[in-house]
Amino acid sequence: MKILVIEDNKSVCQMIEMFFAKEGIQGEFVHDGLLGYNRIKTGIWDAAIVDWMLPGMDGVTICRKVREEKINVPIIMLTAKDSESDQVLGLEMGADDYVTKPFSPLTLMARIKAVTRRFQTQSPKEQDGVVHTDHFQVNKTTREVVVDEQPITNLTPKEFDLLYFMVEHPRQVFSREQLLERVWGYQFYGDERTVDVHIKRLRKKVETSAQPFFHTVWGVGYKFDDTAKAD
Repeated sequence: MKILVIEDNKSVCQMIEMFFAKEGIQGEFVHDGLLGYNRIKTGIWDAAIVDWMLPGMDGVTICRKVREEKINVPIIMLTAKDSESDQVLGLEMGADDYVTKPFSPLTLMARIKAVTRRFQTQSPKEQDGVVHTDHFQVNKTTREVVVDEQPITNLTPKEFDLLYFMVEHPRQVFSREQLLERVWGYQFYGDERTVDVHIKRLRKKVETSAQPFFHTVWGVGYKFDDTAKAD
């Protein structure tokens, strides 16, 4: 696994590097935001860990520009900002996850494994899978999405994972906790708004006012149903 770390705190980098060595992860460390953004564009990475506050270019800007350019790499945001609005902003800009400082290296490793799990080589059986519904065609191997014959090319890695999971289970209702476990691969320690933010972004990217796909089941969670019409 090859991971880019964009972090200007040398002590944090040393701590992460130590745990990378234990896990057999190849890490590259960049201490300037602009340089880090250029490395994301020019390298091939299994994930990028990006600090929020950086010289040269801040982490939120890096995340936004990476998503605008459709660079398919999962991003974990490191941030000392623990307000809900700051965390939601990071997710809305395209981060797949965030870790609040100070953090446990074990927690960071769990997040890295979770966001990269779906980018690992699929088994032969899974490589053949393309899910079809009334409106959707979702290819897990190529990570391509077509809605009503229109390609959707602006999904983040975690948005795709959530979409694929829900399309695989049409009309089943999932709680936010279940979606965190099944899609993110670990408990998000009660931070259920992560699911809400990703559902909101998916609705914006794939739905129309006449054709909703993601339905809120009040008091429970969400379900995917592309056969139901808008009220």
